[in-house]
Amino acid sequence: MGGDSTETHPPTPQQEAVVTPWTVSGVIDYDKLIKQFGSTPISEQLLQKFQALTGERPHVFLRRGIFFSHRDLNELLTRYEQGDKFFLYTGRGPSSTALHLGHLVPFIFTAYLQRVFNVPCVIQLTDDEKFLFAKQPKGSEAPKPLEHFQQLARENAKDIIAVGFDPEKTFLFTDTDYIGYLYSNVLKIQRATTYNQAKGIFGFTDSDNIGKHGFPAVQAAPSFSTSFPIVLKGEPNMRCLIPCAIDQDPYFRMTRDVAPRLTYSKPSLIHSKFFPALQGENSKMSSSIAESAIFLDDTPKKIKTKINKYAFSGGRQTIEEHRRLGANVDVDVSYRYLTFFLEDDERLEQIRQQYASGQMLSGEIKKELIQILQPLVEEHQRKRQLVTDEVLDKFFEIRPLKF
Repeated sequence: MGGDSTETHPPTPQQEAVVTPWTVSGVIDYDKLIKQFGSTPISEQLLQKFQALTGERPHVFLRRGIFFSHRDLNELLTRYEQGDKFFLYTGRGPSSTALHLGHLVPFIFTAYLQRVFNVPCVIQLTDDEKFLFAKQPKGSEAPKPLEHFQQLARENAKDIIAVGFDPEKTFLFTDTDYIGYLYSNVLKIQRATTYNQAKGIFGFTDSDNIGKHGFPAVQAAPSFSTSFPIVLKGEPNMRCLIPCAIDQDPYFRMTRDVAPRLTYSKPSLIHSKFFPALQGENSKMSSSIAESAIFLDDTPKKIKTKINKYAFSGGRQTIEEHRRLGANVDVDVSYRYLTFFLEDDERLEQIRQQYASGQMLSGEIKKELIQILQPLVEEHQRKRQLVTDEVLDKFFEIRPLKF
């Protein structure tokens, strides 16, 4: 969920944007996407409600519109204000040993939500999905075995834990280990969803393996508290909030459709925008393309080299032209990355103005970004080293969470 199942491809001229759980292509118009999906933009009033309920300024991802859209978030917060509990659910499709910065975004935000609302969190690692949806290798190369994706899930879990989740309030699980607890709800969702509905939502074809057709119910099931009889202490209908990239929304539109028929509460969602590849909006970010992203195991030297060499610039061809016309900050990757990871709003605005006016050069904004990302990644690596097998097993242990 929100992992490398999503690929971004450069658009051809006049290509319509396509957003599905497996492919993102074209130039994304997020206002248009909200209308197309039928979600609701996050308003200033909703941000004020966040601040009133949490007692602190909304997260930088909220203030800067990185999380920009929702489903029933206002209702969930109103019920929370009235004393109702909720739990968080997000996930990761394990397809690579190292996560990149884009993978980190939903986990940073989910850990923030856990802290400010003091709520439990379940994190699904879809080793089954990655096994079922893996591209068939060419030639004589053997397909990756299931055990490969199970091992990747444990490696990815170390990066997730290093973000700062509360071990007393967080449960990580792989589908292959936990499916017995999920299966009752998986079956109910599968019976309530016709094949034509799934085909229409996900675009399945007759040549897809049957595991793919059944998988959406597995991703839907953790939206319901009854999937966690021990972890959530038998709560019969606890509300759920799902932070995810907007490409994952089709799974949960299906989930929200079936919820009333199963007498469950519909999950609420909060959607993020996509994190661009180093080469810009119209290029592919992939764990198999080292130059497309900053990975969490990159060295400081590698981070500096990647940004200087590959980060798409909105600067002009010559210094003279740049000083005269200024940069196009809307397409500049270094500036976009700073909107995610530079906490200081005033400094970000100062950089934007200086760069847009031509006062700041492309090399200077790249230097700003390097100085932010090098210590961020180094600190993450330090925290990841503290995640021993014992710590890992504690997060995977099926036990009642404290909330």
